[in-house]
Amino acid sequence: MTRAVLYMRVSSVDQHPELQLHDLRQMAAQRGYQIVHEYTDRISGVKARRPALDEMMHEARRGRFDAVLVWSSDRLARSVKHFLEVLDELNRLNVEFVSFREQLDTAGPLGRAVVTIIGVVAELECNLIIERVKSGMRRARLEGRQIGRKPIELNREAILRDRRRGMSLAQIAQAHGISRATAHRIIHA
Repeated sequence: MTRAVLYMRVSSVDQHPELQLHDLRQMAAQRGYQIVHEYTDRISGVKARRPALDEMMHEARRGRFDAVLVWSSDRLARSVKHFLEVLDELNRLNVEFVSFREQLDTAGPLGRAVVTIIGVVAELECNLIIERVKSGMRRARLEGRQIGRKPIELNREAILRDRRRGMSLAQIAQAHGISRATAHRIIHA
């Protein structure tokens, strides 16, 4: 029996992997695969470090499973290069890659070619989203809207005066509603 793992990724803590999990479990059952582990990352697709993916690849190198099932190819890797590296390593380890949404299976040469093309499209989609976000932020700045945190209003003279009076960094931080690191930075600027 083919030993399979499921890999799911959601981009934020507000999202839930249950839809992916349901579909992947159903696909594994239809193929007669035995699910030996389920991996879930709750992290943006562009982040380099993914604890669950890293653990899964470590287990693949140890020969713990024969197939990886993902809901969609773009759930697996952060870029085409990374996607191809993961697929290449899985291929070298004789681990099959199966994508539910695209109905792809790397067992044959056509499946490997289509997966590569889909990886390119997934990276393009990610880059388009990034460009739209940057464009929206640029527009907001041009309209005078605040992007990110509002700057902290500080009374540098009062902070320095309190330090000269012998107050500790913790006391200054508490008195002015700032962190100790900010108090230290102001005092030593």
